[in-house]
Amino acid sequence: MEKIAKITTRLNQPVQPLGLAGNPNMEEGCVTAAYDAGINYFFFYNQSYPILIGELKSLLSDSWESIVVATGSESRNPETLRAYLDQIRRQLELDAVDVFYAEYVAPGDDMETLLGAGGVFDELHRWKAEGLIRYVGATAHNRPMAVELIESGRIDVLMHRYNMAHRGAEEQVLPAALNAGVPVVAFTCTRWGSLLTGHQDWDGPVPSAANCYQYVLHHSAVHIALTAPATLAQLEENLIALKGAEHPPQNLPLWEAYGKLVYGDGTDAFETQWP
Repeated sequence: MEKIAKITTRLNQPVQPLGLAGNPNMEEGCVTAAYDAGINYFFFYNQSYPILIGELKSLLSDSWESIVVATGSESRNPETLRAYLDQIRRQLELDAVDVFYAEYVAPGDDMETLLGAGGVFDELHRWKAEGLIRYVGATAHNRPMAVELIESGRIDVLMHRYNMAHRGAEEQVLPAALNAGVPVVAFTCTRWGSLLTGHQDWDGPVPSAANCYQYVLHHSAVHIALTAPATLAQLEENLIALKGAEHPPQNLPLWEAYGKLVYGDGTDAFETQWP
C-alpha cells in the first residue's frame, strides 16, 4: 500500500519523512541546518528545549506556512493543557500549533475518561474546531491502547515507538493505522543510539543512523521518523536517510535479524518493559 501524505503544511505541502525532535543538548545551528536540508516537521515535548524553540521561532517569522510545529503535554487537565497551548502560541508568535499530542497515554489512564465527553480529546477537538490546532495527536507505548486510540476515530496522528529491535507494532498497531488512515510518527528509531553500537554476537555490518531511519520508513504506515541529534555532525549523518526515503531500504532481512538479536539488551527498563 502506498503512503498517502496526511500531515501537511499550511501551504498543503507534505511533511518530509524525517522530522527533527528536541534534544536537550542540541548544538546551535541544528534547526536551521535541518530546515535548509528540507526538514519541515519540528517536535518538542515541552519547553525544556531552548535551542530548538529559539531557532524555530526565527524560522517561523518568515516561513511559518511551510513549517509544521508539533508539541503536546502529559497533563490530563483541560485548564493546564490550554495554558500550555497558549504559552507556546505566544512564545512562537503563532495563531495555531499544527499538531498537539496528548502525550504518553499509558495503562494508568482511564480510556473512557480520555475519549469520553469532557475528556482530553474533547478538549483537543474543540481547539481544532476553533482553529487553535490543526491535528489532534496522541503518543503511546502501550500497543493495545495505541490500537484503541486509532480505532476510536478521535486522533489524526499517532506517535509510537518503532525500530529494528522493537517491531511488535507491525502486528496490530501499524496495520490498524493503515486501515484507519492515521499517519504514524515513529520515535526511538535508533533505540536511543543503542542500535548503532553493535552486539558481541553480531558479525555483520552495524547499521548507521540513516539505515535505522530508512528501515523505519519502509513501513507504509510510518509517515515521519523523528531524529534528535545533539550535534551538527550527527544531523548530517542522519540527513542521509532523506536521500533514500523514497526507495525500499536494502538488507531488510539483515537488519531484522540484527534487531532480533539485540532486542532486550537495552540499558534500562524503559527499553524493554513495553515489548
